[in-house]
Amino acid sequence: MGPDQTVEIMRRLMTEAMILSLPLLLSACAVSLLVSLLQTLTGVQEQTLTAVPRLVTVFVVTMISMPWTIHRLVSFTLRLLTDFRRYLG
Repeated sequence: MGPDQTVEIMRRLMTEAMILSLPLLLSACAVSLLVSLLQTLTGVQEQTLTAVPRLVTVFVVTMISMPWTIHRLVSFTLRLLTDFRRYLG
């Protein structure tokens, strides 16, 4: 396996990691934006008010997206192992 194949595998790995983290990051950003807007409008500047809803949201989104995440990871691993034989041979 040469450097080109290694770079290709790493590129595919990073792309898959970004796709898998997207639902969690988007939900955390949306909740943070809404809570910050609410804090600005009401004048309440409590730090725990920002952390708790974000943690709950990330937990809920993780549980909801778990089947999709596992399916993507298994599919990616199978593709990687299938292509790995081609890189060695």
